[in-house]
Amino acid sequence: MTAPPAAPLRLALVWRGDPRAPDQPTRHQQRLRPLMAALAAAGVTVEPVAWFDEAVAATRDRLLGCDGAMVWVNPLADGQDRSRLDPMLREVAAAGVWVSAHPDVILAMGTKEVLVRTRGLGWGADTHLYESFEALAREFPARLAPGRARMLKRNRGNDGQDVWKVQAAPGAALVTVQAAASDAVEHLPLDAFLARCRTLFEAGGRVVDQVFQPRVGEGMIRCYLSGNAVVGFGEQFPRLPQGAAVPALGMASAKTMNPATEPRFARLRRAMEQDWLPGMLGLVGLAPAALPAVWDADFLLGPRDAAGADTYVLCEINVGSVLPFPDMAVDAIVRTAVARMAEARVARSAGLAGHPV
Repeated sequence: MTAPPAAPLRLALVWRGDPRAPDQPTRHQQRLRPLMAALAAAGVTVEPVAWFDEAVAATRDRLLGCDGAMVWVNPLADGQDRSRLDPMLREVAAAGVWVSAHPDVILAMGTKEVLVRTRGLGWGADTHLYESFEALAREFPARLAPGRARMLKRNRGNDGQDVWKVQAAPGAALVTVQAAASDAVEHLPLDAFLARCRTLFEAGGRVVDQVFQPRVGEGMIRCYLSGNAVVGFGEQFPRLPQGAAVPALGMASAKTMNPATEPRFARLRRAMEQDWLPGMLGLVGLAPAALPAVWDADFLLGPRDAAGADTYVLCEINVGSVLPFPDMAVDAIVRTAVARMAEARVARSAGLAGHPV
């Protein structure tokens, strides 16, 4: 007898919805249309899932009926976090559903702490981790050398929330603090600023301290990857006009997308795929198969080398909610997702459920 055809792979696309208007279209739904179309063309059944903190059990049941789930939920948004989502995703992944990105993968490479763990790689800079408020208050002032600014970053966040440029004001016991989320500037005593940071350590929070990169005004380069392959680049530039009173930290939301083959970023692509990514995986203890179907690494321009070429300094890795991404990356993302779901289905049917973290 001929074996019955295998059922189509089923992939849940998960984003945060509004429980007051569960059927209201969201920006995720609009931006993910090209991906949905490509998945459908590849024979994948797509199941859109709006996540609500109040619907843990119902969402878990829906995901357990799928081969995979790709998730777009920021760690911080409108007073909400992922404290209810992540345990559910771990449970689903343990049952054999492929989850991108797995919460443990986010903790390994998608928080600011990765800047400290990988600072010895070629993308690194002078970076430190404070595990308690007492450590921050004790150690940070000595690192504020006159004329050399530092960036303080909440370990887990998004959209520039709780990220500040801090610089000692010459000849006074004050610091100049610029918020990345708004570019608002304050002059205040260092002790007063540090006191504000105390809440960042609640519930096991941490703070990362990285030396400021003076070329931030030249923009940021976002390197998009699917699994371990670079699939495109995005360019963002400061949101304030040239000549503004204060150089901007925050980047305009609009991005100029480029293919992975863009010649200007050939050196960056080569370093990422051949050196930095393998090095990072070893340092954070992840298998290549654990890498998400879409993720990105954000780079600022570092000091030019002896030959006058640009160097690159990692400022963040985004794993949990990467959107938008280049349209030219969609096919690669679909190939990664299909391969991972097929592997998960085989493992699940063989009783070998679990996620390769």
